[in-house]
Amino acid sequence: MEEKVSNSQEKRAALLVATIAAFLTPFMGASLNVALPEVGRDLDADAILLNLTATVYLLATAVFLLPFGRLADILGRKKIFSYGLILFTLSSAAGALSPGMMWLLVSRVVQGIGSAMIFGTGVAIISSVFPAGERGRALGINVAAVYTGLSAGPFAGGMLTEYLGWRSIFWMLVPLGIMAIILVRWKLKGEWTGTRKGKFDVRGALLYMFTLTILMVGLSQVPDVSGYPLLFLSLVALVVFVRLENRTKDPLMEIRLFRLNRVFAWSNLAALINYSATFGVGFLLSFYFQYIKGLTPSEAGLVLVIQPVIMAVFSPVTGRLSDRIQPQVLASAGMAFTTLALALLAFADYDTPLWYFFMVLSLIGIGFALFSSPNTNAIMGSVDSRYYGVASGSVGTMRMIGQMLSMGIVLILFSILIGKAEITPEVHGPFLQSMRTAFILFAIFCFFGIFASIARGKVR
Repeated sequence: MEEKVSNSQEKRAALLVATIAAFLTPFMGASLNVALPEVGRDLDADAILLNLTATVYLLATAVFLLPFGRLADILGRKKIFSYGLILFTLSSAAGALSPGMMWLLVSRVVQGIGSAMIFGTGVAIISSVFPAGERGRALGINVAAVYTGLSAGPFAGGMLTEYLGWRSIFWMLVPLGIMAIILVRWKLKGEWTGTRKGKFDVRGALLYMFTLTILMVGLSQVPDVSGYPLLFLSLVALVVFVRLENRTKDPLMEIRLFRLNRVFAWSNLAALINYSATFGVGFLLSFYFQYIKGLTPSEAGLVLVIQPVIMAVFSPVTGRLSDRIQPQVLASAGMAFTTLALALLAFADYDTPLWYFFMVLSLIGIGFALFSSPNTNAIMGSVDSRYYGVASGSVGTMRMIGQMLSMGIVLILFSILIGKAEITPEVHGPFLQSMRTAFILFAIFCFFGIFASIARGKVR
């Protein structure tokens, strides 16, 4: 049965542990991206292997999120969460000790699995511990930790790599992981599960993992012709997965939540649209600032850090507001802010002043803060406690798929308008055309996302 926790000390401990874990994983990704050139020099790796270092982690996290969310509902959320922390910490140490690229890639896959166990249960634990009237504030703090990790990652990763070497990024995570593990074992006395145990849907999990893997590989291949058969195969596998889950007694994914729970379905769709429209912004502007504006990587990073810093500052506030104001109102307003900002970015040109980007990135930061915490609160508040693990996993899955779709759109535009040429002054024009086209498409996505957010209706 679901355990009710009312002890304020245990609430604080649960929030602290979940917040540390929410910081670790995005910090790892953001800091390591800065260090990849140094990793390549040290381990004699080409660009493809360096790209795989980031990609295999993203893929492993995405495909294991939902299975571990369901396992957490069956076996216990604290149990899966703590095992995830252990796996993440051990794989971080293994990454620091990597003698070559193959070792590093395997450790990154294991790190991704550990991240899935953490992401798939952290939000569920917070939702289990905090009642509805306090949940938004707690989720807001948790979301702020994610953005703090994204904000601190590039700067800290650059400093650590420059003065202590890239391996220090992995080593730094080890004591933080150990501290989180000790807190879980020492302070969290409960073990939160769903109200009915059920069996783990092995067939559904394998088919789900296959579908998502083929989808992500296919997206990475488009517009090359080899990508389209993979995308078609992923669509067929998705149809088979949905039919299988509808007939399974204890399914991996409760399809009826999407079919019968309006708030859950539209909130997840809104999350997918939001991440699809925003994840590519930092990637494109990083190129723009360095190639068009001539900024150094550190200078470009200082401009781009505005968005996640504002997200981190405002997310706890909007999370607290979502306990009193309908997420339908807050999240839709956030989507509208983001739509406006993306539309303004579509006007960027060679001579656009930096203050313009400060203003637009601030708008995106406010928009995302208004959207993310209330939307997550709406998803978690729309399901029974026995589905918290599945709902938490769905939040992470929408985020990961949205990120892949966003980068897929950018890569398709680059392939069509730039080709395989390096971004030299001769192709600055096609690059700007690609960037502006991407922002127009992102703004259109976000515009329709406003209506998806409104369509969820009232949570309470």
